[in-house]
Amino acid sequence: MPTSVAEEYFPVVLQVLVAMAIAGGMIAASALLGHRVRNPVKDQPYECGIQPEGSPRERFSVKFYLVAMIFILLDIETVFLYPWAVVYRELRLFAFFEMLVFVVLILSGFFYIWKKGALAWSMEEKPREKQ
Repeated sequence: MPTSVAEEYFPVVLQVLVAMAIAGGMIAASALLGHRVRNPVKDQPYECGIQPEGSPRERFSVKFYLVAMIFILLDIETVFLYPWAVVYRELRLFAFFEMLVFVVLILSGFFYIWKKGALAWSMEEKPREKQ
């Protein structure tokens, strides 16, 4: 049984140091032993065997990022639902109403962005009129 803080955390620190040494060693070995041949074909982006179309520097629509953020928010909601399901029987009606408030807040945000058209990918954007 460890008697001091240093003895308690020594295995963790040792594991972190070993992991860093292995990662650094692999990177160094790759840099030293790796075969480097420049080839214009190798420098092209690979898209499932299809010749690339357009510029790789093309800008994405803002809707792409909005959907990504919504996906992350819904994942976070799912993460909060798991602990709630575990302690639901202990907290009973209190837990039910707390989760009901949480889900209503999340869904209100979802319906807001739906109403604003953030999820309508097929609609073409209309040019803004100058005022």
